[in-house]
Amino acid sequence: MTGGGATWEYRDLSLPRGTSRETARTLLTGVAETEHWEPDRLRLYPDGRRLVRLRRRVYRMIRTA
Repeated sequence: MTGGGATWEYRDLSLPRGTSRETARTLLTGVAETEHWEPDRLRLYPDGRRLVRLRRRVYRMIRTA
């Protein structure tokens, strides 16, 4: 097995202003449970927009035979 850091795949979601915290939480929970994403970074802009960066680990299969 080789050493090294984890390889991650990223996905950005943009939520429009006026999106409630409950709606954002429900959306992110659904994405996390069904597609195995986890929150990496959340940015809340002064005008109310939210930019969410999600990440998930990429598993590379190594041929053994």
